[in-house]
Amino acid sequence: MDDAAVAEGLTFTEREPGPFLRPHVTHLSAYTERHTVPTPRRQPPFAGVVMIFGFGAPLALSGPAGFRRLASFAGGLHDTYVDTTTAGVAEGVQVNLTPLGARRLLGVPMRELTNRVVSLEEVLGSWATATVERLAEAPGEAARIALLHEALSGRIAETPGPDRGIGWAWGRLVATRGTVSVASMAAELGWSHRHLVSRFHDQIGLAPKAAARVLRFEHATGRLRSGMSLADTAATCGYYDQAHMNRDFRIMAGATPRALVPSPHVPG
Repeated sequence: MDDAAVAEGLTFTEREPGPFLRPHVTHLSAYTERHTVPTPRRQPPFAGVVMIFGFGAPLALSGPAGFRRLASFAGGLHDTYVDTTTAGVAEGVQVNLTPLGARRLLGVPMRELTNRVVSLEEVLGSWATATVERLAEAPGEAARIALLHEALSGRIAETPGPDRGIGWAWGRLVATRGTVSVASMAAELGWSHRHLVSRFHDQIGLAPKAAARVLRFEHATGRLRSGMSLADTAATCGYYDQAHMNRDFRIMAGATPRALVPSPHVPG
């Protein structure tokens, strides 16, 4: 089912991924942005990989790996924010993948994308170029989503599945929202700590501890948006204390928890 929405300067249509893509894709939407003046945004990290199949005005991106100006790109797992600026008219389709879904789709070690944004052609070659051209010619947002859904399904179907051990470990991290210890996961797998970290860098991008911090940050942001107080959020999400949470938010979002998620009616 497609859902259309309108925001300031932005129209977009979302679609729930089908059963085959659902384990790999968490978000799929087509968009059109029109801005007469440059529009900056700060993008905090999330526990996934973003891919933009874009055409029209490129997006200016400034992050830990430097500055790029790209219309179509892939961004690996980050443990800090990326600043973007949009100007003019840009259209495209956004896909958010699980790290393991991205590893399967891209076929490259995910450590090559950690805290980096690269052009789609750098990781997907001529397939990316051809897909973007087809999307640009498709008649409207719903048609673009359907076309990319089919293209992604076909490409993923031709690739091998993820490392089963890392699949289990990533599932444990997600299920516990980053609170399970790395040592306990390594012990259950019968792996050394070094081997677990090495496999995480290949399949996920970040080390387990860094990935856990991103998951904890996501959980805390969600709790704050639900109206939970700062102190209760810190305790619920596994921070040592509120100061610990504040430090993580400044690193990941460049802002305090309350600045990122304003809620003047909720006590801190």
